Amino acid sequence: MDERVREHAEVLVDWSARVEAGDDVILVVGPEAHDLAVAVAEKLGERGANLLTMYGSGEITRAYLRTHDGDFDENPDFERALYERADVVLSIGGGRNTSAMADVPGETRQAYDGARTEIHEARFDTRWVSTVHPTRSLAQQANMAYEEYREFAYDAILRDWEALAEEMAQLKDLLDDGEEVRLVADGTDLRMRIDDRTGVNSAASVAYGSHNLPSGEVFTAPYATEGAVTFDVPMTLRGTPVRNVRLEFEDGEVVDYVAEQGESVIGAILDTDEGARRLGELGIGMNRGIDRYTDNILFDEKMGDTVHLAVGRAYDACLPEGETGNESAVHTDMILDVSEDARLEIDDKVVQRNGRFRWEDGF
Repeated sequence: MDERVREHAEVLVDWSARVEAGDDVILVVGPEAHDLAVAVAEKLGERGANLLTMYGSGEITRAYLRTHDGDFDENPDFERALYERADVVLSIGGGRNTSAMADVPGETRQAYDGARTEIHEARFDTRWVSTVHPTRSLAQQANMAYEEYREFAYDAILRDWEALAEEMAQLKDLLDDGEEVRLVADGTDLRMRIDDRTGVNSAASVAYGSHNLPSGEVFTAPYATEGAVTFDVPMTLRGTPVRNVRLEFEDGEVVDYVAEQGESVIGAILDTDEGARRLGELGIGMNRGIDRYTDNILFDEKMGDTVHLAVGRAYDACLPEGETGNESAVHTDMILDVSEDARLEIDDKVVQRNGRFRWEDGF
């Protein structure tokens, strides 16, 4: 086994999920993630945790959804109870086909997601962390050789997370003290309120309110959005390529949208529920170990020189205690490149210009 697989498992169990003896852990494993799952199981055994392993396959989900009549039971008790009893949920992606769900009708996926809101909430109440094992399908999606992709993935995952957390804390402090963010780039001029919100220093650990490995972003939950934004980073949503999405906001809601490619998918996402037309997240990528787009949101949204916005659900970690933010069955991220002719302002002060922060060389 590649020693980096064991290092990946150690980071996931110790740094990211902070697993302790006696924790009840659900491990969801993709079809091609066997090696990482074995390494994680070894670490969980060393910690004295309780392990339940589940198989997560896009092809299995596709088979189920393609044959279902679309009248889904709302939040099945057996599945909700599983997550309600868990302390930790570790999801290891690694499928055979990154487009396995491409031919599932949008309305079916919408109905399925909408019927599982409480299940999603129960999972989000655990110390959940999602990661991926570098696979040939992910390498192919990224248009990279397999060996090249593994080097890329581990550069992003096996970082000095404590040092990066210290750097990102500078941006978190600026967001926490701010009232309004303005984002300006080609085809973009967007204003968002952030007062009474808390920025999350997403340093790949639940101790920082972070649930992705790799991570390397600072995010918050904006509201009262006004203006327009163009997402120019190519991506795949629901198995469909999406290119150059433009959203226009008035009074906090999307009032118009267009896309060069994949417009019907954007429409289906926005029509999921009322909350799907509002922003749930503003995220700023700060992981310089991610140096190229790979058509994988787990990596791409963390890349330095990018900003991403998500329509749909807002994370509770960004909200005052007892306050409910934007609610939705979806949380869909889209990304724009801010490396050229772009700036990010907080309360009319530029904190990032052309991808560089004001504490970095070249600002």
